[in-house]
Amino acid sequence: MAQARTQAPAGRYGRSADERADRKLKIIGAVVGGLAVIGIGYYGFHTIADQSVSGQVVTYEKTSASQVRIHLQVNKGKSTTGTCTVRAIDADHQEVGRKTVRYDQPKSQIDQVISLRTTGDAAAAELVGCSDD
Repeated sequence: MAQARTQAPAGRYGRSADERADRKLKIIGAVVGGLAVIGIGYYGFHTIADQSVSGQVVTYEKTSASQVRIHLQVNKGKSTTGTCTVRAIDADHQEVGRKTVRYDQPKSQIDQVISLRTTGDAAAAELVGCSDD
């Protein structure tokens, strides 16, 4: 007659190799995940912090078929100089006017109304971008 094999009660002889491997993988995963979060945060901070000149179009108004007035707000460091480029586009999203404006005033926030001549009927105005010198 065959004897039935009995298994030792769980935990009687310590942890199994699988449990130790699972614990090591959890620790390694937590460390790698933490380093990834730190790396993404570092990259994001330096990407945003390195933009020392930024701007936004507050409003725009089509004053005629060949001109648009753009109210631009620029934020920068007081000692920073830079430029911002705006453009006007028509109903087909084709560029009909572009202008680059230089900012070297010792202010941190500048509000300026820009007159932009266009080659066609402008439907909208937008900020292309700002950069520091």
